[in-house]
Amino acid sequence: MAEFVNPFSGMAPDRKLNDRELARAIRMAIAAEQEAIHMYEAMADASDNPLAAKVLQDVADEERVHAGEFQELLRRLLPEEERLLQQGSDEVKELAGEEAKQKE
Repeated sequence: MAEFVNPFSGMAPDRKLNDRELARAIRMAIAAEQEAIHMYEAMADASDNPLAAKVLQDVADEERVHAGEFQELLRRLLPEEERLLQQGSDEVKELAGEEAKQKE
């Protein structure tokens, strides 16, 4: 399981978070959503009950929506986030292109 330092230690801060601090808390929330997705899908895959598997997958999909909401908020809080994510995407596309050329 992912472990991150809890910025609140079980209680709300005595002041408002700045955007950088809030971004760290949102990254924790994204990690929690990803962990929940993993758990619910594992449960669905392990079940031989079709209804249970269907409900668990539905809940996992809802967690994906939450992760998307947090990701969009993160992008809005940190303008450089979009650029860095795009840079990572471009690097994968470049490597995929090189791999495709090697197969030819």
